[in-house]
Amino acid sequence: MDALTSLLDGFGTALTPLNLLWAAIGVLLGTAIGVLPGIGPAMAVALLLPVTYGLDPVGAFIMFAGIYYGAMFGGSTTSILLNTPGESAAVVAALEGNPMARSGRGAQALAAAAIGHFAGGTIGTVLLVALAPTVAGLAVDIGAPDYFALMVLAFVAVTSVLGASRVRGLASLLIGLTLGLVGLDGMTGQQRLTFGSLHLADGIDVVIVAVGLFAVGEALWVAAHLRRGPGEPIPVGRPWLSRGDVRRTWKAWLRGPFIGFPFGAIPAGGAEIPTFLSYVAEKRLSKRPDEWGRGAIEGVAGPESAASASAAGTLVSMLTLGLPTTAVTAVMLAAFQQYGIQPGPLLFEREADLVWGLIASLFVGMVLLLALNLPLAPVWARLLRIPRPYLYAGILFFAAVGAYAVGGEVTDLVILLVIGLIGFGMRRYGLPVLPAVLGVVLGPGAEQQLRRALQISDGSVTGLVDTPFAVTVYGTIVVLLAWPALRRAVTRGRSGA
Repeated sequence: MDALTSLLDGFGTALTPLNLLWAAIGVLLGTAIGVLPGIGPAMAVALLLPVTYGLDPVGAFIMFAGIYYGAMFGGSTTSILLNTPGESAAVVAALEGNPMARSGRGAQALAAAAIGHFAGGTIGTVLLVALAPTVAGLAVDIGAPDYFALMVLAFVAVTSVLGASRVRGLASLLIGLTLGLVGLDGMTGQQRLTFGSLHLADGIDVVIVAVGLFAVGEALWVAAHLRRGPGEPIPVGRPWLSRGDVRRTWKAWLRGPFIGFPFGAIPAGGAEIPTFLSYVAEKRLSKRPDEWGRGAIEGVAGPESAASASAAGTLVSMLTLGLPTTAVTAVMLAAFQQYGIQPGPLLFEREADLVWGLIASLFVGMVLLLALNLPLAPVWARLLRIPRPYLYAGILFFAAVGAYAVGGEVTDLVILLVIGLIGFGMRRYGLPVLPAVLGVVLGPGAEQQLRRALQISDGSVTGLVDTPFAVTVYGTIVVLLAWPALRRAVTRGRSGA
């Protein structure tokens, strides 16, 4: 009851005309910036941090929350329409959203994403209000073996359900893991795969990899096949979801938050793993497996809902423990410290107006995001009417701008082109792109957690399975790997009977 009373007080703060204005500005700016490849919510919040020096803390963080959610939706927009993720959390949206757009259902894909963000963000924020202390307590107990097991689960899950074969999925994952090795060893300081270049010592940013594999690789692939057909304009389609679409997506919208929120809440979490796992779960549960890879709307609704709920989950450990789990919350933590506020267990007592006003603004931001972007879905979808030579020239331009903005180095543009050529080759030989991106995102963290777990156990492999949580995750992995064989055996048994 105390939490509900505090939340109502927070709505009183968030619904003032000035704070509503900051929320609307944040949503609009976040969506606009999220559309640009490579410039995600973290960079948006960082760029706008100096602008908020003259604002009171409540207004500043309400605007930050709007930017966070708006940028996540903006990233999914370019993923769906142009196969160009605006940030790493939007990678999965391209898998089914882009085929939908190419078949004239881009407006439906954007609508499913917008409603998914609303459902996931709303349910995630409700869970934030109700479960923040409990989830934070559980997160503290998760150790290195548990993290490594979760990452292995993500690797196995994605490589086993994508592509024409598991071998190709594994090959794509190995490409990503290799790219993730570039740079300095975090523990020994030794250079790995840098070829003596100081520019590679910090590694290859995941944004450059994602934009290179998706955007540049896609542009090169289209250019290589452009002369084979006249390039008919892609139809925009109807602007709203049909009853059949709603029947297929409402369960995915509700399942996504319960996958995304816990992963966002744990330290070193984020939206990447839950979006991958939500995609896998929806594909396993789908009654139309033949549509996957060709535009299954559940593959957009579930991961987008999980991503939005994960964004709410990241605020749990940041507000209650002072531990940022994503780049955005790290920037927000710096903003808290700029105002002389230290997040932690006492924050809810010392800065109750700020915290509950921020949480209430998350609900307000979700409503604004849905109200602004759902009617605009057909407008966004009309981007596909642009002639393909101009469209992909624009994609290459914004991809280059996004890659250059990451580090401000010309070397990044060269790396972007090389990775784009790798993406082109992967399309040529039927390798799925997503496992490669997953390898870059999670590979360095998986290596770090593996080495940390082995150090704790003095090099004993049993140290990887010395917790009930890790054993449970590895059991899930075994079931996931054995399921196709078990299903075939059951099918043969039924047919033989």
